[in-house]
Amino acid sequence: MSSARLKNITVGFVTVSDRASRGEYEDLGGPAMRDWIDKALVTEWKAVSRIIEDEQALIESTLIHLVDHEHCDLILTTGGTGPAKRDVTPEATEAVCDKILDGFAEQMRAVSLQYVPTAILSRQIAGTRGACLIINLPGKPSAIGECLEAVFPAVPYCIDLIGGGYLETDADFIKAFRPKHAVKPVS
Repeated sequence: MSSARLKNITVGFVTVSDRASRGEYEDLGGPAMRDWIDKALVTEWKAVSRIIEDEQALIESTLIHLVDHEHCDLILTTGGTGPAKRDVTPEATEAVCDKILDGFAEQMRAVSLQYVPTAILSRQIAGTRGACLIINLPGKPSAIGECLEAVFPAVPYCIDLIGGGYLETDADFIKAFRPKHAVKPVS
């Protein structure tokens, strides 16, 4: 990050659920992700939210649109990460990413295993597309918070490294890690 400039931050929130997309089920995951990010970031940011069906092509096109047209720096998804046949969020995420970052998934599962033994069934992943980091999260709001708490310290620096916007966190809520040599962009 040499002479990068500060830019407006955009965070995408995608709920993948057949029932929620049809209005048969209240989306709890989307609001949980947004509330967590609202507490975590002190940087000004805007949200772009979607509730979509468990269809791989639709998930892929939604992620592509959020990165390529909405210019998201970070996208969080919830839902579709289990072993059921309709759970295809990881496949869709992998299909649109330039790089998969296995450490995010490893850490999220390790933390989740402290709460439920079924965390080994979770297939959430994370990866980059251009200057955007995409992270798949579980569907349960409490698990969303647990997973974000586990991985978010690395998120701002990851986004720095891929050329996204500069995210600053509220250190009283979650402390981001950046190496001493990392330089904050100028406004």
